[in-house]
Amino acid sequence: MKKVAVQGYAGSFHHIAARQYEGGDVEIVPCDTFRAVARAVERREVDYGVMAIENSIAGSILPNYNILQKCNIHISGEICLQICQNLMVNRGVRLEDITEVESHQMALLQCAEWLDKHNWRLVESADTALSAAQLQQCGSRTTAAVASQLAAELFDLDIIAPNIHTNRNNYTRFLILEYCDRDCFEPEAEWLEGNKASLFFKIPDTSGSLYDTLGAISGLDINMTKLQSYPIPDEPFHYMFHVDMEFNDVEILRLAVRRMRDRGVEVHIYGVYNKNVSIEL
Repeated sequence: MKKVAVQGYAGSFHHIAARQYEGGDVEIVPCDTFRAVARAVERREVDYGVMAIENSIAGSILPNYNILQKCNIHISGEICLQICQNLMVNRGVRLEDITEVESHQMALLQCAEWLDKHNWRLVESADTALSAAQLQQCGSRTTAAVASQLAAELFDLDIIAPNIHTNRNNYTRFLILEYCDRDCFEPEAEWLEGNKASLFFKIPDTSGSLYDTLGAISGLDINMTKLQSYPIPDEPFHYMFHVDMEFNDVEILRLAVRRMRDRGVEVHIYGVYNKNVSIEL
């Protein structure tokens, strides 16, 4: 069984993503922060890590781009998971018994339309799965939690109201992270395989440099699925750019990187991997 670091706890959506990616159960190593996930991968304490990078509604998780840039890790895969929230209680508790609902702030917001129909006290927690675990531990007959179906199964809770999230098209993209000596990760490496790549680049601080950089790869058979700017911490109001690109042949990626570097652009690759289709729960 693979050992996997995730941000959160057993029963979290990171846990579900790891199981879906592996095609079976995994041994979860819970981490309090995304940076702790990266450290566990760097220290080779786990086979790989799972880290959310963007949500279809909330957008990118910008601090995680900095983690990718600074740590000796690379992206070896991805999984896009539908986020389904459920209201769960201890066995035998009825809807009319509930006086308060606990979950992560984002989960409560995702279910606001449904929760607003009830006069319940809403309590924010650090994690959806943690709320479910604590509910089981305290045995409350008046508290409910919002979490995943997996959390209900793991902590023996009843789902009293399934799929209470407002938006049915809510997906989170998770990255699969493995250890890699970043100094050895170059596009010319023969072992690179896949049809998608994530990279970041830093352009000269001159007029038209971004336009010129993107123009360097125009005409190539590349589908640029994401272009995200994020700040450089030690250079106020200067930015790096994250790019996700899809292609049919890794040679196209190699050519794109060469063209960008020929224009004086600093380019680094986070990973080359196979793109993943969205998974509905």
